[in-house]
Amino acid sequence: MYHHHVDGVAAFVLAGGKSSRMGTDKAFLKLGGVTLLGHALDLARSVAVRVCIVGDKAKFSAFGDIVEDVYIDCGPLGGIQAALAHTTAELNFILGVDLPFVDQAFIEYLFTRAHNAAAVVTVPRTGSGFQPLCAVYRKEFAGVAEKSLLAGRNKIDSLFAEVSTELISEEELLTAGFSADMFRNLNTPADWEQANITLK
Repeated sequence: MYHHHVDGVAAFVLAGGKSSRMGTDKAFLKLGGVTLLGHALDLARSVAVRVCIVGDKAKFSAFGDIVEDVYIDCGPLGGIQAALAHTTAELNFILGVDLPFVDQAFIEYLFTRAHNAAAVVTVPRTGSGFQPLCAVYRKEFAGVAEKSLLAGRNKIDSLFAEVSTELISEEELLTAGFSADMFRNLNTPADWEQANITLK
């Protein structure tokens, strides 16, 4: 059973995206009166003592400890690599800043599954595919990510076949009382409007 603030776990909020489709930095958009960054940090801090933002130090240093990408402009895989190269924790929760519907109960479930498995990655997979920005990675995945980045391959999902991966299926999610809809991310103004309607 996962316990709050267990030693050996850390959490990282990936906030380094360009937000090009949204037209403004998603991290600072407010949903329910709280910025997406604030929401993600609160969530991360509810499950781990060690929490960092992966992003631009000049932009985010006022909000917490920062880890900057080593491999610039390589998308989320660059952020994951930076986080895992920095961490001293065995289990590391990676959360995209634009996933406001993920809840603490699910992260605790995810950590429990990751702790009980010997897998390098513990990741949900729904009908829309893997959810690599709401997953737990062991530190050793940093080397796999770096090798891929150096080869110019920035796709995360393809790397799961190269390491031991514990999948949490949509069927398992439903059985455990979770909805796959929690992985709905906010990329466009239309997504944003819909999310605000959902919260009303």
